[in-house]
Amino acid sequence: MKVKTGLHRLTCKILYESLSMDMIVRIARIIMPGYDIHRQSGIPENIPITAQTAAEQVVKDIIAAGRYLQLIELLIKIDTTGYMGRDYPLLYMRDLIKTILSEGYSYDSVTGLFMENAHNQISPNWGRLVPGDEFQLALLRLDIVHNSELVRKHDKRVVDAAYADLRNMVSRAVLPRMGRLWFWEGDGCLAAFVFGKKERSAVLAGMEILHNLFFYNRLSNSLGTDLQVRLAVHGGPVKYAEDPQELKKNETIREIADIESNYGRPGTLMVTSNVFLSIDRVIQERFCAEVLRDSYKLRNYTIQVEQL
Repeated sequence: MKVKTGLHRLTCKILYESLSMDMIVRIARIIMPGYDIHRQSGIPENIPITAQTAAEQVVKDIIAAGRYLQLIELLIKIDTTGYMGRDYPLLYMRDLIKTILSEGYSYDSVTGLFMENAHNQISPNWGRLVPGDEFQLALLRLDIVHNSELVRKHDKRVVDAAYADLRNMVSRAVLPRMGRLWFWEGDGCLAAFVFGKKERSAVLAGMEILHNLFFYNRLSNSLGTDLQVRLAVHGGPVKYAEDPQELKKNETIREIADIESNYGRPGTLMVTSNVFLSIDRVIQERFCAEVLRDSYKLRNYTIQVEQL
């Protein structure tokens, strides 16, 4: 997040008018372990540091480290619930939050995290993840069935149009649920969810893609053959990286690729047990019984058409 001068100054003011120098430094160390105010400011240890000087240095360093939103989220928590059994009412917090929201961010009360508002901007890191950050994510992987055959047998313009339609379907299913598309490759993509009920969001996005593709194949598809996909949803820790190749080294991302490619079937959404247990019962009831595939416990969802 790019922090404008006015927001920078307001944050400093909240800290030095509401907290002691020691508490300001303690907050800095929660966000950046080992933080040394004397080393960062260049002020010798035998010289006292005022709360205002500490606040200005801490905010400057936190912004430089890309941790500004983490600071604000921590301040919101301290303002509402206190810290170590003590209340710390913070001044001007309403003004601060209002300013951040006006900058195109939304606040997720479930996770207590800020993220960029998809109506204003869309970036792979939600405007907040820093390379090296590790989060628990829900991942949705999609693969186009028989991609090479489709490309070989059909006119390029027709294939490109069909794939563009599919990308639009995926975007409409993922982005409104606060997900992000991390990379599109020739035959598929990976979407990530970190906010709110992320497992439910990933599963519902996958189901929506299957439903929309079902009708697309019957009403709008100009390929002359069904456009089919395999889908999988899996969850686990992911260390964020801006480089897609570095991102793919995460074990959770390797696992979902393994699940989709080895156990997925055309027109089917595969869901791992750690995701399945986190979704609503009304959604669970739409899935088949659990099956064990190597080390994975999987359930699948597919569209059932009644025969009249």
